[in-house]
Amino acid sequence: MAVQSWEERLAAANTTTNTPPQKPKGFFREWGDAILFAVVAATLIRWATFEAYTIPTPSMEHSLLVGDYLFVSKLHYGPRTPQTPLQVPLTHQTLWGFNVKSYSDAIQLTSHRLPGFSEVKRNDVVVFNVPFESQYPADLRTNYIKRCVAVAGDVLEIKNMQVYINGKPAENPPQSQNRYYLQVKDNEPVRDKIFQEQGISDFNNPTGVPQLQMTAIGPAYVVDATPQTATFFKQQPFIKDIVLDQAPAGQGEAEIFPNNPDYPQSTPSLTGVAKNWNKDNYGPLQLPKEGQTVQLTPENTPIYQKIIMRYEHNEGITMQNGVLTQNGKPLTSYTFKQDYYFMMGDNRHDSLDSRYWGFVPADHIVGKAVLIWMSVDPYADALHKIRWSRLFNFIH
Repeated sequence: MAVQSWEERLAAANTTTNTPPQKPKGFFREWGDAILFAVVAATLIRWATFEAYTIPTPSMEHSLLVGDYLFVSKLHYGPRTPQTPLQVPLTHQTLWGFNVKSYSDAIQLTSHRLPGFSEVKRNDVVVFNVPFESQYPADLRTNYIKRCVAVAGDVLEIKNMQVYINGKPAENPPQSQNRYYLQVKDNEPVRDKIFQEQGISDFNNPTGVPQLQMTAIGPAYVVDATPQTATFFKQQPFIKDIVLDQAPAGQGEAEIFPNNPDYPQSTPSLTGVAKNWNKDNYGPLQLPKEGQTVQLTPENTPIYQKIIMRYEHNEGITMQNGVLTQNGKPLTSYTFKQDYYFMMGDNRHDSLDSRYWGFVPADHIVGKAVLIWMSVDPYADALHKIRWSRLFNFIH
């Protein structure tokens, strides 16, 4: 019996088939297919691998500067499955250039996290959805970037601005800043160039340079600076005195969590375990851990209230006369369903962070900031706009 090779059979099929040639795609269809492919590819990359962000506020200075452009890794902690699937691709809360919602919350799914190759660790610089924005679904809340100073199960305390974890002093970021008052001799103004050379900016001033103002200690410049920069100014002949803006121990701040459990909507008051806490003297506070069970008391209920009512998707939870109830029955204990983290900005006196609004749930974690790929100085002239020395620096 005769046999045919594969090539002979294919050639015979081509000569006997009367299939008409396919009509070439039109110009607009080709472009449409290319754009659709690009959107799908960009959406998948943005969701599962890396996403670009920019730094708009000075809360992480001098570790990260206003105008830094970052790559944030979703691979480290694992990407999250979408909670809000009905959303215009490549948007966040609104459509580009319009104050119009880019999503519909008609469908809300349970979010899951795919495996990553790392857990959130102390000192990681983390991007997350800020928890207190209850007007948005969790995965579309505003993105914040802070440093994780404590993880689930840790006991955090701040004494005289020093963070302690489980009773031991935590490592301070080398570029962290605090607020100082600079008093100058004879109220003579400091030249702008000196502030610029020391990397000091005032983002409340259109020029970006601090201005002499009346303060609680008299005329002074109010600056956020590293301890090294503060030492530099203290040695200058035109400086009369430099005073650290430090809140004294025992002087409570009403804006501190959990005095202010619904920042920024509620009117805060000094009550409960946090009545003597402030931004520089805080805690001790234990961070909830998945599987941990706590006994609920009038003293610790304000600490866990938002977790139980909002973050863990419990049904029938209400607050009645300071007591948490579920379906009308008082809760005497609670077992946490996920881990929680404590985030702080490296610019310790100019950062809205966990000291004010509390814990960050694990399902709000977006990713780890890993690389600065571009840095633009918003106040520099055209020739010095790009901070070349910061390009392609890894984030620590």
